[in-house]
Amino acid sequence: MTQDWRVYMKIIDLLDKNSIKLDASPSGKEEALNMAIDLMDRSGKLNDKEAYRRQVFAREKESTTGIGEGIAIPHGKCAAVDRPGLAAMVIPGGVDFESLDDEPVTLMFLIAAPDTKDNVHLDVLSKLSVLLMDEEFTASLRGAESVEEFIKLVDKADEEKNGIDERLTEGNTLNAASDVRIPKILAVTSCPTGIAHTYMAAEGLEKAAKAKGCAIKIETRGSGGAKNVLTEQEINDADCIIVAADADVPMARFDGKKVIICQVSDGISKADELIERACAGDASVYCADTKDTMTAAGKSTKTGEKSGGVAHQIYTQLMNGVSHMLPFVVGGGILIAIAFLIDGMNVNIEALPADQRANFGTITAAAAFFKGIGGTAFGFMLPVLAGYIAMAIGDRPALAVGFVGGMMAANGKSGFLGALAAGFAAGYIILGLKKVCRKLPDAIEKITPVLIYPVAGILAIGILMTFVVEPVMGGINTGLNSALTSMGSSSRIILGFILAGMMAVDMGGPFNKAAYVFGTASIVAGNYDIMAAVMIGGMTPPCAIALATLLFKNKFTKQEREAGPTNFIMGLAFITEGAIPYAASDPLHVIPACVIGSGIAGAMSMAFGCTLMAPHGGIFVAPVMGHPVMYIIAIIVGTAVSTVLLGTLKKNVVND
Repeated sequence: MTQDWRVYMKIIDLLDKNSIKLDASPSGKEEALNMAIDLMDRSGKLNDKEAYRRQVFAREKESTTGIGEGIAIPHGKCAAVDRPGLAAMVIPGGVDFESLDDEPVTLMFLIAAPDTKDNVHLDVLSKLSVLLMDEEFTASLRGAESVEEFIKLVDKADEEKNGIDERLTEGNTLNAASDVRIPKILAVTSCPTGIAHTYMAAEGLEKAAKAKGCAIKIETRGSGGAKNVLTEQEINDADCIIVAADADVPMARFDGKKVIICQVSDGISKADELIERACAGDASVYCADTKDTMTAAGKSTKTGEKSGGVAHQIYTQLMNGVSHMLPFVVGGGILIAIAFLIDGMNVNIEALPADQRANFGTITAAAAFFKGIGGTAFGFMLPVLAGYIAMAIGDRPALAVGFVGGMMAANGKSGFLGALAAGFAAGYIILGLKKVCRKLPDAIEKITPVLIYPVAGILAIGILMTFVVEPVMGGINTGLNSALTSMGSSSRIILGFILAGMMAVDMGGPFNKAAYVFGTASIVAGNYDIMAAVMIGGMTPPCAIALATLLFKNKFTKQEREAGPTNFIMGLAFITEGAIPYAASDPLHVIPACVIGSGIAGAMSMAFGCTLMAPHGGIFVAPVMGHPVMYIIAIIVGTAVSTVLLGTLKKNVVND
């Protein structure tokens, strides 16, 4: 009879001498993972090496398993694993593993976990994760001279340490006899796989709490289920609760308590900072809503933010699209601005026939080269926005559906607003399909990600965009153009305010396009003052955004501040799209501020009698402007107004 490994399991029961390498020298992260997977396969615990490899690399894409201090714990849990196992590598020269502390990895443990309901082995793997937080232990492993010595060191440390559950319950009761009040801190840790990071975060928080002299109780929610669960009384008595999680955590029980919400990796790398904040009460009061869990889409990735509310979920989903869109806006916008600069320096626009002025930016060969590259980058902007909004809602299956919806918006009449609608619609289409497909037989359900989701999802978004989004936005455009035409003989100043304000409403969407089309049509009719007001309305928002990121840094995230100055160039080149990421992330405050500033600039342009014969180019077509000095004054005033409003209306953001 064979030994029942489920009952007598120790860490060395998972190790095989054939799966340990003490002198590995991979050239990069991918090679290191492949070497470790090969070692795992030698132990005979895998039934499908390639399926296991895909699982390990899929987990790595979610977030790095390089936890810092030279350690990495990649892992995969799937049906390709027959028995739980460990593979170990010592990498004397180190390897770049994109670790949390950016330090090279010199010690790696690869974990293989079977996809079974019996999770006894997870306690052993969790214990290993905790042992790796001990610097003396890891140093001894790195210095092992043979595989046998390596195994003996692991076994010795295993014998000396208590189980994970006993470790987590130590020191959880307060010393009632003490005259000094000790802060009562609770914590919950959880990661998607629930094998390593869950318990390493718990260990990190416990060590930091002991160093601070405060008591802590930590609930771990790993693959084996919730352990050391927080009681209702403990939650009521707690001064602060830390939720370090990348997976679902029941949050309603924390209603009304101060809660710090962060990624599970922060529990490992920023434990001291989290405990310091918890002791100081530096946390927001959590307000529960109808949802009882904190999900990947709804939770905050910024320490100290509330999570779970519908508004916050929409914000995080929107920001996922905006953050991926930003490089296309910046890169494409700068290249297009260079194209306008080249044509502005080499072409006499006033001497061109009226039908050729619309080609400004592509007249010279050099300008056309830059404009072509920049235009290609811009072409990805709306599909990427919609695709990654959808992915934040419906996970990876929603990405393709969102891309298709965004491309239809870009090629149709709905523009930026259509892409936003496509992104959210695609995400919820996939969520709906997932619910429907859960009722299918197992054999069919397995093909849903590669067949049913893309086919049904793309068809659904195509129908929605064709018969709902595009007709509605097209109707808005037609109505706006009719209204603007009827106002042509009314007050020029009011018309300038309205047209310039419309350029800032949706920055490339139907309002913006309606105003722009009216402006270009007015050039043909010889009304050059209208085009001047339209262009200044599009130049003001990005210029104001750029200035605000410099003057009001606490109103913008780190990424927004870094990208902000590039909006000066795009704004001066009449590329309003540079302001889209900022408007999308905080539309209720950014859009009104931009509309008012743009409207004032447009009204001043009309009042000063400024004219413009070119339909594009911004400040680079100043030679063909009427009253260019007054035009620049109008830009400065409009930018200043919008900047002040941005600094007043926008709320402070939590530092990244």
